[in-house]
Amino acid sequence: MFRILTLLTAIVLSACAGPAASERAPMVAAPSVDLPRFAGTWYVIGHIPYFFEEGKVALRDEYRLRPDGRIDNDFVFKKRFDGEDRRWRGVSTVVPGSEGARWKVQFVWPLSTELVVVHVDDDYQGAALATPDRKLAWVFGREATMDSARYDALVARLVAQGVDPSTLRMVPQVAPGT
Repeated sequence: MFRILTLLTAIVLSACAGPAASERAPMVAAPSVDLPRFAGTWYVIGHIPYFFEEGKVALRDEYRLRPDGRIDNDFVFKKRFDGEDRRWRGVSTVVPGSEGARWKVQFVWPLSTELVVVHVDDDYQGAALATPDRKLAWVFGREATMDSARYDALVARLVAQGVDPSTLRMVPQVAPGT
């Protein structure tokens, strides 16, 4: 009887756990991204931070199109607001057939990850990006601050793709009191 109860409990708990990452629908990318319009500086307004982003402030990504079709991808940050900008230089490659919405990003050879541009606002002032496994996500803005309506709309785009909103954190972009 104990074995039957244990088996039933395991079945019920596994049913309540929700779908595994492998069972979720693939992340849907934006229909297309106009890369020349996307190029430039994007401030990281919110994110699911990974170890390197933890505790940093004034995060931004700077994208420059290269003649070879790849994208220079500089991650710029400060350890504190009165500190100097620090920069990690990477290169991104657009995944063929993705209309500019899926990139392979590499900061350290031979490691790379895929990045999905989930949404870009029509005015290219806000964007939502994530990794296909939904473990990392970013809300980008062209300015260091973003109104809450735009932020909430971009977060909603990520949530619709299966990103857990409780894991998103706002990024301090401006020193307190300024």
